[in-house]
Amino acid sequence: MNISELARRLNVLPEDLRAKLPELGFSIGTHAIKVDDRVAGQIQSAWAELKRRQRLQEKMESQKAEQERREKRVDEEQKPITLPSVITVRDFASCLQLPVPRVMQELMRSGIFASLNERLDFDTASIIAEDLGFKANLEEKKAGEEINHEADKRLSEVISQEKEETLRARPPVVVVMGHVDHGKTKILDAIRKTNVMESEAGGITQHIGAYQVERKGRLLTFIDTPGHEAFTVMRSRGAKVADIAILVVAADDGVQPQTKEAVNIIQSSHLPFVVALNKIDKADANQERVKGQLAELNLIPEDWGGKTVIAPVSAKAGTGIDGLLDVLILTAELNDKIIRANPNRPAIGTVIESHVDPGEGPAATVLVQAGTLKLGDGLGVVDTFFGRVRAMRDWRGESIQEAPPSMPVKIVGLKYAPAVGDVIEVPVDTMALKKLKVKPMRAVEEVASIKHTTPVEGEEGSRQTRKVILRADVLGSLEAILGMFDTVQHPEVGIEVVGKGLGHINESDILNAEATGAVVIGFNARPTTTAEELAREKEVEIREYSIIYKLFEDLLVDLQKLLPSETVITEIGKAEVLANFKKLDNGWVVGLRVKDGKVKPKAKIRIWRGEEIVGEGEILTVQIGRSEAKDAKAGQECGVGYKSKTKAELGDIFEFYTEETKGRLLEIKGIRAR
Repeated sequence: MNISELARRLNVLPEDLRAKLPELGFSIGTHAIKVDDRVAGQIQSAWAELKRRQRLQEKMESQKAEQERREKRVDEEQKPITLPSVITVRDFASCLQLPVPRVMQELMRSGIFASLNERLDFDTASIIAEDLGFKANLEEKKAGEEINHEADKRLSEVISQEKEETLRARPPVVVVMGHVDHGKTKILDAIRKTNVMESEAGGITQHIGAYQVERKGRLLTFIDTPGHEAFTVMRSRGAKVADIAILVVAADDGVQPQTKEAVNIIQSSHLPFVVALNKIDKADANQERVKGQLAELNLIPEDWGGKTVIAPVSAKAGTGIDGLLDVLILTAELNDKIIRANPNRPAIGTVIESHVDPGEGPAATVLVQAGTLKLGDGLGVVDTFFGRVRAMRDWRGESIQEAPPSMPVKIVGLKYAPAVGDVIEVPVDTMALKKLKVKPMRAVEEVASIKHTTPVEGEEGSRQTRKVILRADVLGSLEAILGMFDTVQHPEVGIEVVGKGLGHINESDILNAEATGAVVIGFNARPTTTAEELAREKEVEIREYSIIYKLFEDLLVDLQKLLPSETVITEIGKAEVLANFKKLDNGWVVGLRVKDGKVKPKAKIRIWRGEEIVGEGEILTVQIGRSEAKDAKAGQECGVGYKSKTKAELGDIFEFYTEETKGRLLEIKGIRAR
């Protein structure tokens, strides 16, 4: 047979074949043109064996590389990132492409108790980034950035610059915080004698609401921060505008993860607070046990010799509510020097809710913190004109002419929806304000952007994402949902927001979904009739939700389907061949001495001869003496029947491993089956 023909059959170049033949034990000369057909057959067999062993070697190396990659998920080499001079905790987590809870945990280890929307300076952020395996570089400053940074200090500057003689007492602003289902809304319900709970889908507060009540001639303003984990952003924001906090803890359930989180937010905001021990009328309520749990958080009850005021209540039965209000009034009196404002200056306050009303246009709920807001006042955010107060309503929906300090008020008539958390004020000269040069949905565009991890270097394949177009009724819900998406960080699957906005689902959302393959999600937002018809025509999926955790549970199912299964290789032992007993139909029976680990039936094997892998197979049976055994451990001699095409020789080494294909479970913090 011609050498060139033999090379063609072996799929190799003739010169490469000639170079390799001496290694296989064939000497035919470097200039030979032909070989005997019998020798050609031997060369083909030897070549096939060589390729088989190479494949085994590559398979083993691939398995071990995959195992090492899985055991060492985090790359020790510091990855460079660019950070601005000031960044919020949530944006910081997005830049690092890490789950928010992981970043907050690292901050706590360093003694920094920062809420999700609190800002970190570059020095602090760079130290934390270094601890997490990143090297931070300072981002070059952009035009206008310093102005926005100064805007954050605007409110505190206005209040601190007021003269002592102009300050008057104002109602204290109370924020209610605690774990989900511990009864925060029920407590407010009992306080104001209205049934807000029944209007909340699933019994969970969906938006921040602000209310006022009167007790012994004193007004108190309550901000209701939703308790679900998805509203972490809103809880931390609520604490920033408050004077006093109520920490609600259920007497039957005790301190829970969100309770600890609320404590961290309260303490980092330096708020005086009262613990409302709710559900004391339940059969399994144990007040002393809960007090012990609070003491572990360094919140020592007054009756234990500490300073933490605990008010036992039952929101359902209405008992203890008056006592709670009295304690709040007393706490306000003890802090009366800071609960003051000048009612005679131009108004300034914080946006605690923002949305686009289908009938009224852009609207915002504002907590006035200084000055008095009046009908017709012009409003500005960061020296930018946002419109005038065309109408004002209090929390009952009644029209009012003016809003003094500590009063929550809904403003109608704005040109644009401000962002939640914006400081909004009445300027001295409205004409000097700049016109907003961006589109009206600025607030929506500034809501937390979603950053996604790229495939880890060295990993095969690309990251699978569930594309989403999100519509919500109010900005607070949109921000909370997007904030929750920040926690979904995984190297192989994720959520990609390709569109977001407030109001109804429209035709452009459907066309966008068709082009990108996204699912359209409406949170308390319905599609228009034309959009619904277009969705049917284009076969675009629309999902509508009114309960936020249900939305995430469904997305979790989608991501679970995208997550590929993985093959887990576990090395379990090693043995030396002592004897070759007999041939089986599909393998051999050999005698082994187990050198390390163990051997058991159904284990996979690699067969080594010296420094080379020569075969692979699977253990069929293990026998010690005359009895079959479940396994044989290090130091024992045993007989094994194994399935393989390779006959073992004395001195060969068997490596044993198990191979298991597992469907991987994707867990997302904050989603709970209910």
